[in-house]
Order: sequence, then C-alpha cells, then structure tokens
Amino acid sequence: MLGKGVVGGGGGTKAPKPSFVSYVRPEEIHTNEKEVTEKEVTLHLLPGEQLLCEASTVLKYVQEDSCQRGIYGKLVCTDFKIAFLGDDESALDNDETQFKNKVIGENDITLHCVDQIYGVFDEKKKPLFGQLKKYPEKLIIHCKDLRVFHFGLRYTKEEEVKRIVSGIIHHTQAPKLLKRLFLFSYASAAQNNTATDPKNHTVMFDTLKDWCWELERTKGNVKYKAVSVNEGYKVGERLPAFFVVPTPLPEEDVRCFQGRGIPIWCWSCHNGCALLKMSALPKEQDDGLLQVQKSFLDGIYKTIHRPPYEIVKTEDLSSNFLSLQDIQTAYSKFKQLFLIDNSTEFWDTDIKWFSLLESSSWLDIIRRCLKKAIEITECLEAQNMNVLLLEENASDLCCLLSSLVQVMMDPHCRTRVGFQSLVQKEWIMGGHCFLDRCNHLRQSDKEEHQRQLSLPLTQSKSSPKRGFFREETDHLIKNLLGRRISKLINSSDELQDNFREFYESWHSKPTDYHGLLLPHIEGPEIKVWAQRYLRWIPEAQILGGGRVATMSKLLEMMEEVEHLQEKIDERHHSQGALLAEAPPLLRSSARLSSLFPFALLQRHSSKPVLPTSGWKALGDEDDLAKREDEFVDLGDV
Repeated sequence: MLGKGVVGGGGGTKAPKPSFVSYVRPEEIHTNEKEVTEKEVTLHLLPGEQLLCEASTVLKYVQEDSCQRGIYGKLVCTDFKIAFLGDDESALDNDETQFKNKVIGENDITLHCVDQIYGVFDEKKKPLFGQLKKYPEKLIIHCKDLRVFHFGLRYTKEEEVKRIVSGIIHHTQAPKLLKRLFLFSYASAAQNNTATDPKNHTVMFDTLKDWCWELERTKGNVKYKAVSVNEGYKVGERLPAFFVVPTPLPEEDVRCFQGRGIPIWCWSCHNGCALLKMSALPKEQDDGLLQVQKSFLDGIYKTIHRPPYEIVKTEDLSSNFLSLQDIQTAYSKFKQLFLIDNSTEFWDTDIKWFSLLESSSWLDIIRRCLKKAIEITECLEAQNMNVLLLEENASDLCCLLSSLVQVMMDPHCRTRVGFQSLVQKEWIMGGHCFLDRCNHLRQSDKEEHQRQLSLPLTQSKSSPKRGFFREETDHLIKNLLGRRISKLINSSDELQDNFREFYESWHSKPTDYHGLLLPHIEGPEIKVWAQRYLRWIPEAQILGGGRVATMSKLLEMMEEVEHLQEKIDERHHSQGALLAEAPPLLRSSARLSSLFPFALLQRHSSKPVLPTSGWKALGDEDDLAKREDEFVDLGDV
C-alpha cells in the first residue's frame, strides 16, 4: 500500500495518517495497465491547437486527505488548455449517451480560466510566479470558474516536472501579445460556417444584413434602422461596425461625439416598445462645450420622445445602480469560499457558511440585477414604455441587463442558437472589454493577484447594511409565528406598487415556457448551485454514478436525521417527565413557546431563539415571549 500515492476511492471521513511510505514507483506496479491506458486515451485538439509540453505518471487527486487518493494519468499543456488524461477518460469516450462538452472536457482547464497557481514544497503551499529555482512536488490550480485541481508530481520524471510546471506558469501568467491568443490560431485554421439561414446558425452581427434580419424578427424595423456609418470603425472603436438607431436620427449625429450620446437599439418588444442603451458624453469643464453637449442631448431626446415613439424611461446605471468596484469586491470574497484545498478546510468553513456568504454580498448583487431586469421588463411589457439604459461606456451593466431582459422576454434567446446570437450581439458587438475585465493579456497580473490575496475572508465588523439573509429570516418568522407578527416586519426596500403587482400576478398564473419568464427574487430563492455542497463528498464524485451516487448520500443523511430525531424525542420525553415532577410554581413559570420544537421551554426572562436580525426587525414592539400564545393556522400563511 502506498503511503503517499494510493490509487482508489476516497472515504467520507479523514483517513488515518500512514505509518510508512513505500518507495516503489507506481508504474512498476501497474506497468501493463498503464501501457493499455496510454494507448486508449488520446488528446483531442481543436483546429489550430498545438501541444506544448506534457508529463506522465501525474496523480490527479480525487479528494485531498492524508492518503492522497487519486487517479494516475498524463498532464498536458497546449496553447489553449491544460488537460489531464486519466484512466477514466476512455470509459466516458465509449459511452455515447454520456453528455459531453465538445470543446472542453471534464478535466480540461482553458489557459484563460486559470486564476492562480500554487506549488507545495515540503507540505508548504506557495504561489508560483516566473522562473523557479526549485520545482514543487504538488501543483494546485485555482480556476476562475471556481474549480480546484490538485496534481501530484512526486512520481513524475524530474525533466518532465520542469517542463510541465514551467510551461503552465509561462502560458497562463506571462504577459501576451494580442496576436498570440489562441483565438487567432483557431480562426485561421477552422473552416468557415457556410450556413446562410439565421434561424439555424449563430448570427454574428458583423454585417448590415444580420442587423436587418434581427430588426425584422423583432418587428422593430418600422421605427428603427440599421446604419453603416461606423464601417471600418471610422467613427469609434467602441462602437460596432453596424448597429441600429431610431429612424429619424441623422447619421451625422453619430459622428459628433464618436457615437456617445446616441440611443442604440438593443431589442423590440411585441407591443412596439424598445430597449435602448446610450453611453455618456465626455465630461467637460468648459461652459461653451457643456452648452454644446446640452443642445445635442436636447435634440436626441426630442427625437426619441415624439411619435411614433412611446414614453421613454431612463435608467442611469452609473449613478443609481451597482458600481463595477462593488461587483469585483463581492465576487472576490465570494470566490474565496470555493477555492478550498482540502476537506478539513471545507467542513470548517461550512460551519459559518451562511455568515461568510452574506458578508460577501454576492447573492444580494445577483438579486439586485434580477430585480432591475424585472423592473425594465415591467416597463416594456405592462406600461408600454421605452427604456433607455445609460452608462459611461454602455458596455458593462448595459450588456448584463439587456441580456437578462431578452432572456426573460424573448423565447428565441432561450434556444441554443438564440442565446449564442444574444451573446454575440450584446457582449461581443456591444463592446464589452473582455481583455481588460478578464485580464486575458496578463498585463496587470501582479497587481491583480495581490489585490485578490489581500481580501479578507471574513469581516471584522458586521455590515451596517441590511443583510441579504434578512429575507430568509423574515420568511422564517412569518412561517413560524403566523400573520400576527408578519405585519410588524416591513422591508426597507419595498418594491413599487406597479412592479409588485406585475411580479406577483405573473407568478400566480401557470407558467408559459414559450412566453414571458420571470425568476424568483425573494431571498431564499437566490441560492448557490448544489455542486458546491457535493464537491467534497466523495460518493457524489463517482464517475458515471449519476443520481445513484447522490441518492445514496441523501439516504445516508436521512438516516442520520432520523437518528437525531430519535434522540430529540427521547430528550423531550425525559424533560417532560422532569417537568411533571417539578413543584407547581416551577411548572407555571415555564411554558412551550411559539417556536416549539426549536425552543422547547420558554421563560419570561428570555426570548425565543431567533437570529439577531429577526429581533431587530421587531424593534420597539412588545416582547412576544411575554405574550400569551394564540392559535395560528400556519396553513394559511
């Protein structure tokens, strides 16, 4: 048995520390098996993709624990991705019914997806940068999609370790020239799509014809027109070569401020209302220039306010919504909850999971984005109003909200081809700065990692803002105590009457999946995907196990819950017997609370066990613990 390189399944509990270390190389034990494996497992390359370096006898850990369990295979690096070719790959390739990504495999990491690389030296974890004098015995890769990979290099040849580690560091972290990105190699090698029907292939929106087709599809061609004034990017690089503007708008106006201050069409609703976006004019100090800008904007607003255009509602996202810094900070904190290296750290974090999640504010940002998108949808659908999104460059939050609105309102955008076309239209042609936002060229790599590594995992002080999980606390209180105290809890961000009516009316009707779709935005409905909870449970990671492995773990948890329930019942029985034997005075001073069975006995000197935020909501109201309980039918709540 190998003390530091056992191949096999992991257990749910932490295994005992090995008492000895075997120095027999694993390839000497499984020589014949590995020869067969290497013949069967092949590296799938995309057009234009080139193999750069590789290393054999690499251990990919299934679960990080003292026994170092995992799967042996080959680790390779190309100019597009890092890939691990293990013994399990051939089994999946032979299964035709298995869902499989045609571009990225389960054990593939695109170079742009790598967030940070660590090496383990004598059981000490250190970040890896630049040229290395000493090479690690273990490689840990944190990904931007919140995956974590552990690769053991102890039994890999020294020369292969140097090549693979140096190659991965160089091709993921070294500054790059734009033309060196893989997309250029792929574009020149891949065959062009000869399909001409926009209904059956992704619309690229790189021709005037594509925009005219989209206008016709959404019936927006009556009030809007496609223009080619920026063909060859003669007006501005942040504008697409072709785009759509209101029909009465002179093309000369587009050239005035390099396309800024121009309402650009995004999408038209079935009732004729449209979603527009506009980038802000440059800030000027000179009074004369300011007057010119004012006159220009007055002319633009007169154009889009007169018939046949509907009333326009302006959403200023730069001043009345989230800032990019808020989003970056929240995501960095949120990300730290997932970039965990071992099961012990996972379970330690799980104890304070909700408080850490709330302190990141990430789910609250998700909720606010969904809520804003529903507000825009309500204006378009119910109030018959045009909506104009205003942002400094109209290329960040405008892309996000416009995409969300179209996914909610347009069934075509919920198809595979429609969604790909939506991303191409709103994000690619919309001018989103992928190079800067994702740091694809690694121009500011050192500063980026220093900022991320310095972010605290927890806050030293509780946030003065209204917590995201206050929504969950409100929901809990209303269900436990009934309508009596639900009237006392008032949400500080009360939704507008029209919006609330529109939102609740839609959710009260049967869902039409070919029409308008609105997400739930209540606190308890905004959740983290289930895979986060299953990542460190070995039974859920069985390849091909599917629902059987997950169900096995759920049954195990249910058995544990039943066991705990039996203990609770025994304790209740013993406490009930003690209460019956107590003196009359003591029996009269203790009673069951409204929170039974979560708080068994309640005395006048204490409050029921509720989260602090729940009692803050009750404020100056009478102490409910001192009131006599009343019958409440929770079924009507």
